[in-house]
Amino acid sequence: MSVKKLFAVNFEVFGKVQGVFFRKYTEKQALHLGLRGWCMNTAEGTVKGQLEGSQNELNEMKHWLRTKGSPSSRIDNAVFSEMTPIDNYTFQSFGIKR
Repeated sequence: MSVKKLFAVNFEVFGKVQGVFFRKYTEKQALHLGLRGWCMNTAEGTVKGQLEGSQNELNEMKHWLRTKGSPSSRIDNAVFSEMTPIDNYTFQSFGIKR
């Protein structure tokens, strides 16, 4: 059995991403991809969070955060930290922080 390498990455999405169910769709997409972590609204009007998972799924999620988001959102920019290798998950699932 091969062990998948796990990585963690932080993200922040800029644009019209609050009040458009962005976090709900982000959670749905992350769970669909089997990723763990969290996302939350910021006082600056962005959505930021952390993702954990394998590189392929993280890349797919990064693309989704850059280009898709929720149906009524408008993404101006998405910023990601370097992918950091991790030994184990630090989150049980993916959730929305309030």
